[in-house]
Amino acid sequence: MPALLAATALTTLAALASPGLAAEPIAPIRLNQVGVLESAGKLAVLPETSTTPLAWTLEDKDGHVVAKGQTQVVGPDAASGESLHQIDFSAAPAGYGYRLKVGQRASRPFAIDAHPYARLKRDALAFFYQNRSGVAIEARFGDDPKLARPAAHAPDRATCFNGQDQRGQVWAGCGYELNASKGWYDAGDHGKYVVNGGIAVWTLVNYHERLTARGKTPDFADGAQRIPEAGNGVSDLLDEARWELEFLLRMQVPPGTTMALPIGKQGQGQLALTDVDASGMAHQKLTDAYWTGVPTAPHEDPAPRYLFHPTTGATLNLAAVAAQCARVWKDVDPAFSARCLKVARSAFDAARRNPEVYAHSQFNGGGGYGDGELSDELFWAAAELWATTGEESYGEVVTASPYMPAAGKPAEAPGWGSTSTLGVISLALSDKVPPPVRDAARAGVVAAADRYAAEDLQAGYRLPDAGTRYVWGSNGVVMNRAMVLGLAYDFTGKAAYRQAAADAMDYVLGRNPLDQSYVTGWGARPMKHPHHRFWVGKGKYPAPPPGVISGGPNNTAFSDEVAKTMEGKCAAQTCWTDSIDAFTQNEVAVNWNAPFFWVAAFLDEGK
Repeated sequence: MPALLAATALTTLAALASPGLAAEPIAPIRLNQVGVLESAGKLAVLPETSTTPLAWTLEDKDGHVVAKGQTQVVGPDAASGESLHQIDFSAAPAGYGYRLKVGQRASRPFAIDAHPYARLKRDALAFFYQNRSGVAIEARFGDDPKLARPAAHAPDRATCFNGQDQRGQVWAGCGYELNASKGWYDAGDHGKYVVNGGIAVWTLVNYHERLTARGKTPDFADGAQRIPEAGNGVSDLLDEARWELEFLLRMQVPPGTTMALPIGKQGQGQLALTDVDASGMAHQKLTDAYWTGVPTAPHEDPAPRYLFHPTTGATLNLAAVAAQCARVWKDVDPAFSARCLKVARSAFDAARRNPEVYAHSQFNGGGGYGDGELSDELFWAAAELWATTGEESYGEVVTASPYMPAAGKPAEAPGWGSTSTLGVISLALSDKVPPPVRDAARAGVVAAADRYAAEDLQAGYRLPDAGTRYVWGSNGVVMNRAMVLGLAYDFTGKAAYRQAAADAMDYVLGRNPLDQSYVTGWGARPMKHPHHRFWVGKGKYPAPPPGVISGGPNNTAFSDEVAKTMEGKCAAQTCWTDSIDAFTQNEVAVNWNAPFFWVAAFLDEGK
């Protein structure tokens, strides 16, 4: 869930961007619009009510038939609301200008390519540079000169929110100010969040770490990306991640700070605040005091900015990513590594001292990221510290946790509010933990992948989710499942896991009932109008850069004005509109682009 946007704070945006889909007409045969991966199975989907198989042909660019066969009848598919046939053309060789035909129905011309994601993965990573806070975004690092903007929130100095929140709760503020500069803007607004930033930066760093663990050189060497740090001798992927880490490290409460905080699970009315030693905790977020209108570029932001009260969840996020930072940067920048480890230890200790300080969402101007279950964050943070230090005190927390995989117990796809699998993955890659722990962690990842690979075969549109409940950010869920599948492939070499990950990419790039590429700048029908305060594509405001993934279909929340008209009228995979107004369906966020990058890069590695 990205930063939730209060409907009453939004301006009417219909004049800024059309809410309709792209102008390219819907094709009768649905498949990946960017390019079909040569080294995986090749599948197209045909909406069709016939209960008997139909003949299909695959023609090359000269019109010659190079493959043919019979469709496989799927029948009624609840997720899409369609009856479906599948076309398996896996035997086709690499090439371009192909067309699939079933009777008079034909696909668009498409390619079968060994590396369709070679550029896409770099665009997906460039999303983070374009959303940097605290620095000027330069035209030479983007595809559109309009993307350039002056530095904003530089420095990003703020004190704690003081005064009444939306429910009349009085907050006393604090006696200090933090310079929480750098970091990424979280989603469609100008807020920066420790919780959502945590999983996003972890995902980028994990991609680097898993390749290193396998003895491979990550394909994001110095100079590979268009960023200011190119040429500094450090991986551009790590440079981008460090921009966020620098912000996260600065969100820590100073030593010797006593603060009145809400302890324990409390109701939605007035909170009971208790003075506690908050030293070392992390503030939940740094956001504007109110929702700004659209469009508003970051350097045009007129709103005061505040730190909002520290929480146990944010503190454990900080401990986890700082511990990961400490081991990954150990040889890259020893001083930065030592700084990260010091922060990780102090944050973990602060969370243990204050284990039940929960987030509250009654503040204007920023999302809540409320989480009523923090045991998974505790496991994650302890696992990261154990994987970094090898110290048994952290191992005791891990092995006592219900999230530590036992024989046959699956992990789950991670999300910002469900982080235990991040710790499982780090244990699975670690050489600091006992081999039985590492083996159990790998078995947990593989068990999860078994489930997702099975769902992949059940889904009509062939993706690793066979359900009919598509939540806010469903594309992020699909990408996180694909990341788990990719890691299971690393551990086992089992082709079905890589295939299911490839299917996930096919789904978000066009093999879906809307015939929609959910990624800007890629495909015949790319997403064009994300909910974003700066990328509005009108006047002085630029269109979004390529490589930005939409949150995707959402049939569980209909709180924006576009979605309200669709409630009860759309099948799960069709509850989506390419509209700047549709924040429940078409917002973008760091925690969705991060696994999208991970999966694109993983698939580009080849078998």
